[in-house]
Amino acid sequence: MDKERKVEAPQPHTQLTHAIGTDRAIIMGDPARVDTIAKLMDDPQPWAFNREYKSVVGTYRGQRILAMSTGIGAPSAGIGVEELHNVGVKYVIRVGSAGAMQKDIPLGRLVIAEGVVRDDGLSRKYVPEIYPAVPSYRLLHLAHRYAPQAVYGIVRSHDGFYVDDNAEVESFWSKKGIKADDMESGILMVIGRLRGIETLSILNNVVLYQGDLAEGVNSLVNSADLVAQGERDSLLTALNILSDKEMEK
Repeated sequence: MDKERKVEAPQPHTQLTHAIGTDRAIIMGDPARVDTIAKLMDDPQPWAFNREYKSVVGTYRGQRILAMSTGIGAPSAGIGVEELHNVGVKYVIRVGSAGAMQKDIPLGRLVIAEGVVRDDGLSRKYVPEIYPAVPSYRLLHLAHRYAPQAVYGIVRSHDGFYVDDNAEVESFWSKKGIKADDMESGILMVIGRLRGIETLSILNNVVLYQGDLAEGVNSLVNSADLVAQGERDSLLTALNILSDKEMEK
């Protein structure tokens, strides 16, 4: 009598298993964005929705891809990336929103990180601050193919919007040439390097530099034209990269 096959337990937070059948994932903060990317995929199939982790598996240009939300901030994103690694994912692209740190970056413009200032708390628990947070060269190369008009440069990942000295901190980093702020790119790239995952972060600018934070975030919620187009552009860029034939080499 054959031994009964052991059933794989789902990951505790994301509820993922190896049954997702792909090594490629796109992550995003907002669960609603999972519904948006599903409309761009062929045969999207809902997978799980637990806590902030909503996932769907579909195909794009014949390539099977997982899309999953991670909520806001490094801790929840870090859990998501670790659990993606546990089920065999080897390529992760973050598609998220950011605030511009330079005055010449308009709403809806994509900002693609060539490196990240690790101004979050969690990544320091993994490795010292001198450890760099950098994307996969291959994914970055493909980003230039599909998003040549994006802004490329260093971004900063941080932990909070409402810190008392936020304006002073942003002014400091703006003067150092930082392109945009987000909250998850740093931990994505650190865990990616430690776990052997190729990563990339594609950000949609939703707040003008020195603009009103609440107005910018609300424009994302209300799908203002420029921001909505930037979101679509970022999702399509990620899908095109992960389905490119160069990924098979």
